[in-house]
Formats: sequence, structure tokens, C-alpha cells
Amino acid sequence: MAGSVNKVTLVGNLGKDPEVRTTQSGMKVVNLALATSESWNDKASGERQERTEWHRVVIMNDRLAEVAEKYLKKGSKLYLEGKLQTRKWTDQAGVEKFTTEVMLGRFGAEMVLLDRPTGGGAMAGGGDSYGGGSSAPARRSTGGNTGGGNMGGGNMGGGGGWDSGRGNDLDDEIPF
Repeated sequence: MAGSVNKVTLVGNLGKDPEVRTTQSGMKVVNLALATSESWNDKASGERQERTEWHRVVIMNDRLAEVAEKYLKKGSKLYLEGKLQTRKWTDQAGVEKFTTEVMLGRFGAEMVLLDRPTGGGAMAGGGDSYGGGSSAPARRSTGGNTGGGNMGGGNMGGGGGWDSGRGNDLDDEIPF
């Protein structure tokens, strides 16, 4: 096989408020605990079963970190796209430790807030997945079909994610 793909897509809820820290170089890093759940009926007993999986998410994208810090809280529902990354370190006792995280870095990362804000309208944050290196996020709407929004596509061109040909019909939305 000539290439490979490392892509993770999750839809879930935050189990706690985001943990935001700043590196010595001034970059914001946000850690999230995202829960995804699945449920099914047990064939033997007929009872409803549920399993929750917890995912460590690390945001190392300045724009997404800013959105996370400003709008996310425990219970927030999110759509995330990132990549799996495993880190290795040695603890104070000299034992090697490993952790696998979903990384939302500068490129190929998406984050869409699926909760409706209290002020009405839809909030959205985007990453740089199709921008040809553009640092501007893709615009997304999380409204239903009746709201005229869609969840499709990212920033397909190098135009920075803003379609100026749409006119002023988006003035009421938060410009992410």
C-alpha cells in the first residue's frame, strides 16, 4: 500500500470542563475528556445495555483552543476529527508509560460544537483540513435542514474558509 490514513472521528460529550494551559512559547494546549456511548439490547436477557468509552483529546491548534476555552464546558456535545497519537514517557519511578490520545493539531483537525448557544443560532469551530495550508478555519453550521445549514464539506479551497459570495445572510453567526 502506497499510503496510510490516521483519522479519528468522534461525536460525544465532555466529561469535565476543558483543561487549558499555555506552553513556554505561548501556545495554548487544551485537554478534553470526551465520552462516547453505545447501547444495545442484550439477546439473552432482553435488557438494555450501555457502554461508555472515554477518549483523551489534545487540542494544539490556536483557533480551536480559543473556541474550546471560550465555549466548552462539562456536558458540551462535540463533533471532532483528528488523528491518533501515542506518547511515551518515563515516570519518576523510572517506569515507561504510554498514552494514546486524539490529537487536533494545526492541520486536518475539525471541531464542531453541536450544542445550541443560549443566545440562539449555531456555534461552530473548524480546523484546517482542506485549506491547502490555510490557517483560517472552515465555516460550519450545526443547524438542521430547516435552518438552512449543513454539516458537509470543509474548507475545500485555499480561500481561508470564508465564502464572501454568500452575502450578508451570515451576519448573525459567530465568525469562526
